[in-house]
Amino acid sequence: QVQLVESGGGLVQAGGSLRLSCAASGRTFSSSYAMGWFRQAPGKEREFVASIGWSGGRTSYADSVKGRFTISRDNAKNTVYLQMNSLKLEDMAVYYCATSQFGGNRWSAYGYWGQGTQVTVSS
Repeated sequence: QVQLVESGGGLVQAGGSLRLSCAASGRTFSSSYAMGWFRQAPGKEREFVASIGWSGGRTSYADSVKGRFTISRDNAKNTVYLQMNSLKLEDMAVYYCATSQFGGNRWSAYGYWGQGTQVTVSS
């Protein structure tokens, strides 16, 4: 079993920044997992945001966030981060972190999910 707890969400003005954290724990958690961030806005499907390989050297981003968001991980702390800059209204969503054996941008490739953290962007 793996537990993932997201934090760092909140209210931010458009153009501002937030950093999300995802702390992993559990008997079966492995730093060999790839990690991903997904988000879901009201009335929309859950969408891929970013992913990072087990070593931290391989990252992938959705086109909508490239150049604005940065995913990173600290395996010693079992924590994954999502630095979000230049936030836009369309970034407003619940953000989830998840683990995967293989990574990628498909939600079906991820096995363990956190409960999410709300990011609200105001104008």
